[in-house]
Amino acid sequence: MRAPVTVGSALAVASLALTVDNLRRLRVPDPDAAPPRERVAVLVPARDEADGIADCLRALLAATAGWPAAEVVVLDDGSHDATAARARALGVRVLDGTPPPGWLAKPWACRRLAASVRADVLVFVDADVRVAPHGLAATVDLLRSSGLDLVSPHPRQLAEGAAERLVQPLLAWSWLATLPLGIAERSPRPSLTAANGQLLAVDARAYRAAGGHPPDQVLDDLALLRAIKRAGGRGVVADGTGVATCRMYRGTTEVRDGYGKSLWAAFGTPVTAAGVVGLLALVHVLPAVAALGGSRVGLVGYLAGVASRALAARRTGARVRDALAHPVSVLALAALTADAWRGRRRGTLRWRGRPVAVDRPAAA
Repeated sequence: MRAPVTVGSALAVASLALTVDNLRRLRVPDPDAAPPRERVAVLVPARDEADGIADCLRALLAATAGWPAAEVVVLDDGSHDATAARARALGVRVLDGTPPPGWLAKPWACRRLAASVRADVLVFVDADVRVAPHGLAATVDLLRSSGLDLVSPHPRQLAEGAAERLVQPLLAWSWLATLPLGIAERSPRPSLTAANGQLLAVDARAYRAAGGHPPDQVLDDLALLRAIKRAGGRGVVADGTGVATCRMYRGTTEVRDGYGKSLWAAFGTPVTAAGVVGLLALVHVLPAVAALGGSRVGLVGYLAGVASRALAARRTGARVRDALAHPVSVLALAALTADAWRGRRRGTLRWRGRPVAVDRPAAA
């Protein structure tokens, strides 16, 4: 076991070094940015979001108040509750409809929203996101000042309860600890891509040139950025801690179901998923186990993993002390990945009453 522990610990130290470098390079929206003078469309896909849609929209309307040219539009995707009525009560334009065959719900909703507006910048916002008063101005300013075609400020993830606190902080940590952001921003390689569709701003011309959201991709944010890269554009994830918050899932059941709909698609194939999970275990679990047995090398690896997670947490507003349980978080992610692939094989994966995968391609 000595050699695997040494390799895992060395990789954990390398991951810590990458985290430190990425935190230096991470783009941060300017909280003092002036409202944009160009046309901006803020687009909200929503399904069964009656409990939170009003709070989301009030924040968006406050953030765009006084702008020369801004519009907030909601697409109500076949909701069974009062989502549409509550949006209309706030004076927001609401589109209605459900995805046609061959389309997954969110890509279709985003594509239809984009087609319904005339704008220079498209800002996609999930209904569970709450933007700060300066959040949208800062996001659009980052898009323009960076010269990029897409920016995705990663909102501060709100997490309560054991399951959320174990898993949710891994969202930001995963790209901070594994993806060289400086290279990813310029590289057209699909593997060097990170984005978060909770809050995403894109140049409208680049969006159209890329063909918009692909119709059948579960990870719609990554798929859109990859399409933009293929069309010659550039984009990257950014630090959205100060511009928005998001309570993505609530409780163990939503964490399991939510990640179940997407983790199977994150790695391409079961073999690749097993390889990635195995590598994470080598780097972030095995050294901790060895440290419990008295291994000093394992202790170094465990502390490096904890330090990487703690630095990411401090930057993104997560609980720093939860980093001590980082190996347990990685094991939880492994279990969620295995569960997602079981559901995929059995055809039982659903989200809000719909299948989460489309097996045949659709025409754009």
